[in-house]
Amino acid sequence: MDAVEATVSMKKPVIGVTSSQEDGAVNSTECTMRAGGLPIIVPLGGEMPEISQYANLIDGLLLTGGADIDPSYFGEEPHRGLGRITPERDRLEIRLTQECLRLGKPIFAICRGIQVLNVAAGGALYQDIERQCEGLQHRQQAPATYLAHTVQVTPGSLLHRIAGAEEFRVNTFHHQAVSRTADGFTTVATAKDGIIEAIESVSHPFVLGVQWHPETSAQVDEISRKLFEAFIQACKESKAGEEE
Repeated sequence: MDAVEATVSMKKPVIGVTSSQEDGAVNSTECTMRAGGLPIIVPLGGEMPEISQYANLIDGLLLTGGADIDPSYFGEEPHRGLGRITPERDRLEIRLTQECLRLGKPIFAICRGIQVLNVAAGGALYQDIERQCEGLQHRQQAPATYLAHTVQVTPGSLLHRIAGAEEFRVNTFHHQAVSRTADGFTTVATAKDGIIEAIESVSHPFVLGVQWHPETSAQVDEISRKLFEAFIQACKESKAGEEE
C-alpha cells in the first residue's frame, strides 16, 4: 500500500448529524468522534438537490432527539397532547432519511430519530403516550445517565448482536413512540408495558432506531458505547465498499 492509499484508508467515515437546539446533538457528535467517526451537522433547509447531495456526501446518518413530529406526515390530525413541532426540521429529516434509505446508507436513529425513521418509511406514531397508552413512566425524573427501565430484545436481531443481551436497562425521555412499525422494518425491543423501544430494517445491513438516549449514557454504560461503535463500524464498511 502506497502513501496515498494509506491516507485514504485512514480517513474517518463522515457522519451527518441532524441539528438540534438541545444538548443531545452535542452529545451525539462527541460520541460519534469517540467511536471513530467525523461528524458534520446537517443544517435546516435546502431543497431536494441539496438534500440529495448531503445524502451522497455522508457515509452514515445520525438522527438525533428533539421536538415532536407533525402528525400530517402519518395521516393524522394533531392530538391534544401533541407538543411543539418544527416543520422545517421535519421536512428536511424525513426527506434526508428517505434518500439515505434509498442509497443504502447506515442510519442510527435516537429518540425523535426513531420516530422520524419510522414515519419516513411509512409508519405511524402515538402522538402522546401518556394520554393514548397506559404503563411505565417514559419521562424519567432522574439524571440522563440513569438507566430507568428495562427493554426486552429480540434474539438474533442486530440490536441483540450489538448489545449481547436479551434484556438491559435504558434511560427514557419521550412522550411520543412508534405505534405502527413501517413496512420493511421490524420491532426488536419493547418496554414491559409494550411501548416499542427499537426498530430495525429487515433489508439494510445497518438501519437501527432506539427510543432511548445512548448519547447521554455512553460515558457510564457499555451497551450505549457499543451502539455508537457498531454504527461507525458499519459506516466504515459501507464506505470501503463504495470505494472498491
